[in-house]
Amino acid sequence: MDQTLEQMGTVVPPIPTVRSVAVDQGFTWLRRGWTDLRRAAVPSITFGACVALFGVLLLLASWRATYLAPALLGGFLLVAPFVATVLYALSRQIERGEAVDFHAALRSLRRNANSIALFGLVLVLALIFWERASAIIFALSYGGQVARVDTLASEVLFSGRYNTLLAAYFGLGGLLAAAVFTLGVVTAPLLLDRDVDVVTAVITSVKVCVRNPAAMLVWAALIAALTLLGFATFMLGLVVIFPLIGHATWHAYRDLVATEGDRAA
Repeated sequence: MDQTLEQMGTVVPPIPTVRSVAVDQGFTWLRRGWTDLRRAAVPSITFGACVALFGVLLLLASWRATYLAPALLGGFLLVAPFVATVLYALSRQIERGEAVDFHAALRSLRRNANSIALFGLVLVLALIFWERASAIIFALSYGGQVARVDTLASEVLFSGRYNTLLAAYFGLGGLLAAAVFTLGVVTAPLLLDRDVDVVTAVITSVKVCVRNPAAMLVWAALIAALTLLGFATFMLGLVVIFPLIGHATWHAYRDLVATEGDRAA
C-alpha cells in the first residue's frame, strides 16, 4: 500500500519508534519538569497564572448552572495537552541550550501549525461532547435544585442519594478521559517537535500506551492527582502545577519516543 501511495506522489510519514520505560518513570519526568520550571520560572508561572485565572472564570460562569462546574473542569483536563504546547516549546529551548524566550516558543508553533490546530480542534470537540453528556446525565438523574457550586459536593457526592448519577458520570467521564489520554499522551509534543501529521502522532501515542500500559497508568494517575490538587486549592495550585505537568510531559515524550534514526530500547 505504501508503494502505491508513493507512486501516486503521496509521502507516507513513518511512524516514530516508541521505547519502553520503567513503571515509575513518571516521577522522574516530574523531577525533570520541576527543573525546567525553575529555569523558565517567569514565563512558566505567568502562563500557569493565566490558566488558573481561566479556571476561576469557569467556576464563576457555572456558579448557578451547577452541572457545568464538574463538566467544565473535566473538560479542562481534556484540552490541557493542547493548551500546554507552549510549555513543551520552552522545555525544548532548555534542552537545546537556548535562551528561554516565551515569544520564540510561541513562534515555534507555526512550523506545524495546521496539525497542532487540528489536534486542538479534536480536543475541543471532545470537550463539547463531554459538556453535553454531562447535561444529559444531570437532567436524567438529578432531581434536586442545588443553588451554588459550593454545595454540589455535599449534595451529590456525600448524600448517598445520587449513586446512579455518580456511576454514569464517572463511568462515561473515565472512558472519555482514558481515550483522550491514550490518543494524546505524546501527540502535542510530537507535533511540535517534528513535521508529522495528526494521524501519525495519534498512532504513536497509542503505541506508547500499548507498549507501556503500567507506566502510562501511573503517569495518568499522577496527572489526575496533581490536577485535582490544583482544583482543591480553588485553582491557586494550578499556577505551579499546570506548568510542572507541561514541562514534565515534554520529558515523557523524549523518553517514550525515539529520536529520528534511533531504535527502540
